[in-house]
Amino acid sequence: MSVADPRALESSRTAPPALTWSLLPAAGVSASAVLLFGVQALPAGYATLAASLIVAFALDRDLFRSLALVAAGLGIVSAISVAADISYANIALMGTVLSLAIAVPYAAERWGLPRLGVGRGADRAIRFPINTGHRWTRLERLYLPIVLVLGYVILPFYFIGSGAYRNWPAIHAPDELARLFVGVNFVGIWDEMFFICVVFALLRRHFPVWQANLLQAVIFVSFLWELGYRGWGPLMTFPFALLQGYIFTRTRSLTYVVCVHLLFDLVVFLVLVHAHNPGWLRIFPY
Repeated sequence: MSVADPRALESSRTAPPALTWSLLPAAGVSASAVLLFGVQALPAGYATLAASLIVAFALDRDLFRSLALVAAGLGIVSAISVAADISYANIALMGTVLSLAIAVPYAAERWGLPRLGVGRGADRAIRFPINTGHRWTRLERLYLPIVLVLGYVILPFYFIGSGAYRNWPAIHAPDELARLFVGVNFVGIWDEMFFICVVFALLRRHFPVWQANLLQAVIFVSFLWELGYRGWGPLMTFPFALLQGYIFTRTRSLTYVVCVHLLFDLVVFLVLVHAHNPGWLRIFPY
């Protein structure tokens, strides 16, 4: 994982034009995620993904390479159901598949493409900036408790009011609680590594920040829909995905966006425990 500050790399690149034909295949890749994860229409999703890559290949080979890396990750994730399931077997399966969805694009960009003569390993988009060398600002530190308060206010109304908590298995025994806690946190970390450090970073090579952020947010929300954030969940998860992309653009820190996400997921875990066991953790306003 890179510890270099990506700001130097970012500042050396010229800003991409606002609207180009290249946006068409990129939007197609995002639309394929809606079909693969949101609608779960796999044939239509794979067809859309393939057509988008063909158009990208015809328009811009560099864009094609970036979208192919995104497509590789999406294809790997779509090989399994990502609906919430905390059985031991599914934890092992999902952990392996989600890890591969990051490892394959990362390895391909860093080692595979340069060996084929179609990219330079030193000029790669996929990086995981943990220690950027920049201290968090006062506003960034203040935002962390705000995340907890927002989660405390919003999440009980969503999960319990909409019944979405039923998309997660009932949890009562200590080992079930432990598996849910591990699963929620693992997926939260993976979300930021994949959707921000892989998908968003690759799209930012070709599009303005706002376009890249919208495109990654569509993919992000589609995944979360299959995971269990259904009903009016996208009204919450879409702004969250956009905000995470914006925060990463400002901080260039994977560590910070992961902290934000895990604070939110801490409240998710507590609400799910309470929803399945109403006599426990009677601390939520709803």
